[in-house]
Amino acid sequence: MQLAGAIAAAATVLAGCSSGGGQQTAITPLTPLTQRPAATTSSTAPTTTPSTTTTATSTSAVPSTAPGAGAPIADVSAWVDAAEPVDPDDFRSATRDGRTATLGANQVAFSLPGGSVECMTDSARIGEGALACLVTLTDPPARPIGQEGQWVPGWVSFDGAEVVVGAMRGDPGPFSVGAGSALADGSALKFGDFRCRSDEQGLFCLNYAQQSAVRLSADGVQPFGCLQRADAPVDASARYSC
Repeated sequence: MQLAGAIAAAATVLAGCSSGGGQQTAITPLTPLTQRPAATTSSTAPTTTPSTTTTATSTSAVPSTAPGAGAPIADVSAWVDAAEPVDPDDFRSATRDGRTATLGANQVAFSLPGGSVECMTDSARIGEGALACLVTLTDPPARPIGQEGQWVPGWVSFDGAEVVVGAMRGDPGPFSVGAGSALADGSALKFGDFRCRSDEQGLFCLNYAQQSAVRLSADGVQPFGCLQRADAPVDASARYSC
């Protein structure tokens, strides 16, 4: 009997524990850690769009017509440089009365078509690097008062730094051998520091060293660049100087 009672008591205690007879803390089961998927490395190289480099080309605008009075020297230079170049060797002689004379080394002689302007270099007679021209003027200036000799109103000397218009001459100077070949309209002759372009508006001669220029025509002499009106010699009608 005693053994049976003890067994029954033990059964009662076990039953009480399993039925919640005491306060029990519920255990929250741990959720197993889920392994993160490994990061995928792309084997494809990034696409690079090729860049196109555009090189800007700087060009000076060339005037479509001959430069007028007051034009910047840059415009005059661009216009003269745009002309068709000619061979200087084709202008190494001058002709007078059917006789042709060969000029000295590196000297040139040329004229406008029609002969209204004739130009020549002559280091022996007019100085090294100077240009002498004879211009047939529509309205030539008057002879200077009190000067002797033959008045040549259309005699123009230009060395880049100075232009003198008109001269008292005792002889024709370099022009005694005649005139040079015609420089066709739209073409240019380069010699020394000069480049001269022929045009219907006249002869444009540019001096690179001084950045100066002149237009010679029947209307007269038009200076450009650094050339400014200055006092004329007593035996000339006008002078322009840098």
